[in-house]
Amino acid sequence: MDNTGFVRHGMLRLPPGFRFHPTDEELVVQYLKRKVYSFPLPASIIPEIDLRNHDPWDLPGGREEVRYLFSFREATYLNRNRSNPRARSGCWKVAGKERQVVASGCNQVVGMKKVLVFYRGKPPTRTDWIMHEYRLARPDANPRNDATHSSMVPNGDWVLCRIFRKKRAAKMEAEEDDEQAGEQMMRMGDDGSSCVTELPDVSSDGEEASSSSMSSPP
Repeated sequence: MDNTGFVRHGMLRLPPGFRFHPTDEELVVQYLKRKVYSFPLPASIIPEIDLRNHDPWDLPGGREEVRYLFSFREATYLNRNRSNPRARSGCWKVAGKERQVVASGCNQVVGMKKVLVFYRGKPPTRTDWIMHEYRLARPDANPRNDATHSSMVPNGDWVLCRIFRKKRAAKMEAEEDDEQAGEQMMRMGDDGSSCVTELPDVSSDGEEASSSSMSSPP
């Protein structure tokens, strides 16, 4: 399948062995905020795509890969209450409440994260496709930053979407946790000491899969 038609400004391909696994905070602060205010992006690896014209399995990337994309919020939501964004052969339905994305350094709300599930056909049938939709927090979420936000002019109502298949995301998370546990055991054996180490919790809900920063496997 030729994916060139999905990309407006081109995409930077990562070198072999590198993976793009940003955290929620990194997606909002380093990519979405820069996109909204027309600042240079760290890397041009997230394309602009109109979700109305594409089903999740037709997006750039292999069927088992996580997709990242920018989309206009108004183009994604067709109804006034913005509850069910449409796609070519179905719609995305909201699952649960929006959650705050908080910056770790300053403990401020920088964005909001919404989880959606893709339903296909009529009557709608739930699929394994999940979307995490990120938007910037409103200025009133952090009153101290009102003056800063008022001096910047947003370039459109952009959202950043992370789309993946639920089963694959859960499997990837379990594999990463197993790998981290193995590394901890090796370090404990090398120094001859023992300690209690907190390992990341394995999410029981694939709709809230965690992310780590960009890294290269050992």
